[in-house]
Amino acid sequence: MTDDLVNRLLNGEPRAVARAISKVEDASADAPELMKAVFPRTGNALVIGITGSPGAGKSSLVDKLALLYRERGDKIGIVAVDPSSPFSGGAILGDRIRMQTLGLDENVFIRSMATRGNLGGLARTTVDAVSILDAAGYDKVIVETVGVGQDEVEIVKAADVSVVVLVPGMGDDIQAIKAGIMEIGDVFAINKADREGVIRTEKELEALLSLAHRQDLWEPPIVRTVATESKGIEDLAEAIKAYSEFVKDAGPGSSRRVAIAKWRLLELAREQLLARLLNRNGTEKELDRLAEEIAEKKRDPYSAVEELIREL
Repeated sequence: MTDDLVNRLLNGEPRAVARAISKVEDASADAPELMKAVFPRTGNALVIGITGSPGAGKSSLVDKLALLYRERGDKIGIVAVDPSSPFSGGAILGDRIRMQTLGLDENVFIRSMATRGNLGGLARTTVDAVSILDAAGYDKVIVETVGVGQDEVEIVKAADVSVVVLVPGMGDDIQAIKAGIMEIGDVFAINKADREGVIRTEKELEALLSLAHRQDLWEPPIVRTVATESKGIEDLAEAIKAYSEFVKDAGPGSSRRVAIAKWRLLELAREQLLARLLNRNGTEKELDRLAEEIAEKKRDPYSAVEELIREL
């Protein structure tokens, strides 16, 4: 069944793509075999991460950017990471509703994924979903994060180019920048640039960027956009292209790619070790017993964890 699914996925069938993403999201038993078959066919798509504070207009920007790429003949995949429903754990699907026009295009695949409590603005399986879209022949894959501001640095682990979206006049812009989001921005977009305060925001950004020294010596461009009016979208696409070409010149063994590969290895190892521990017979009762002892201060959590690992 997996072979048939992989073949249909590699032929770009949207149903097969959707099913494959569901398998990795639900952690199906055959998901690892699926990803083993998919991985050699990845590395062709340009993965663009769109991140920033809530209300910055990320969805509108993704919408217009995807439309521009479609006009240029590209096949587009969009992974919109939504907040989880507190009841079902599923995505709230706000982005799917906002992107109705794109959703009618057969060369655009939109998938909403729930964070399911995962910090960092990315669902745990986002990277696998991106790999599936890449292998299925999508030219550009746009990942839009949930919009939690300070914790969104994980976008860098899934994207070739990270775009940080800011808006003028939304309180202390510098606060969002100070939080670490500055370090991951390859391109900065000041959206809603028709608002008052855009010059101030741009000057503050320029001042901060002049103090930051990136190891790769890239100087992140600042692009003004008004997504609702499709202004500045071409400039944004050019800035994204410029960085992707800059990275390409650095070669396949660039430090960023190696760091991303190492992060994936550690994530998978952590996940599989935890799953092995939790699936062991008697672990549930043992966890309850240890939790009670810790709650009653009869035991410290460090020695309890050591005991669990020793038995594993």
